[in-house]
Amino acid sequence: MIRIAAFLRQDRGATAAEFALVLPVALLFLLGIIDVGRYAWAMNRMEKAVQMGTRYAVATSIVPEGLNSKDFVGFDCGGTSVLGPGDPICRDAIGTIACTGSPASCTCTPSALSGSCTGLPGNADNDAFTKIVNRMRVVSRSVQPGDVTITYSGSGLGYAGDPSVADDGTPLSQVSPVVSVQVKGATFRSLVAFGAPLRLPTFRYSETLEDGDGSVAY
Repeated sequence: MIRIAAFLRQDRGATAAEFALVLPVALLFLLGIIDVGRYAWAMNRMEKAVQMGTRYAVATSIVPEGLNSKDFVGFDCGGTSVLGPGDPICRDAIGTIACTGSPASCTCTPSALSGSCTGLPGNADNDAFTKIVNRMRVVSRSVQPGDVTITYSGSGLGYAGDPSVADDGTPLSQVSPVVSVQVKGATFRSLVAFGAPLRLPTFRYSETLEDGDGSVAY
């Protein structure tokens, strides 16, 4: 009994026991601080990636090839006017064209105007889409083709019958759409959650198409 009582009064292991109790909480707190910084860094990289992707998209080849071959002369802008050569192209003359995937494919959602998706989207230029994604991956390697959607929508800019052609003589788009690059579904691996993927918010950036031709942009 004396030995048992002496053992129970022994406090030489108290510090180790307290440390064992506090250590998990301290580690979670430390990893949480690191995770916050990594999460902010991941968001910053993704925002920069969509900005660079959009810049590349507006200065290089158009993904929906139908935009380059569509002639807007004779298009009825909702009864307000029928476009003649040199007339400004109304904003709703094209629907919303969305391109995504690997290989890339495009779909067109009509605007309120009849015929806004006629001839659109046409074939998808997978090489152009891949180059845009690869440009984004220079900033963030986590960007995947299936997470990227490139949309083309009306801006009210462009002239019906514009005779502009690319260097190889093929027609260029008569309309200058708003080009948006979006990343949705990208994930972030958390240290606190033992590497489990956490979904990042959707990132999107837009600019107006410049010429829809070329192979390099910075």
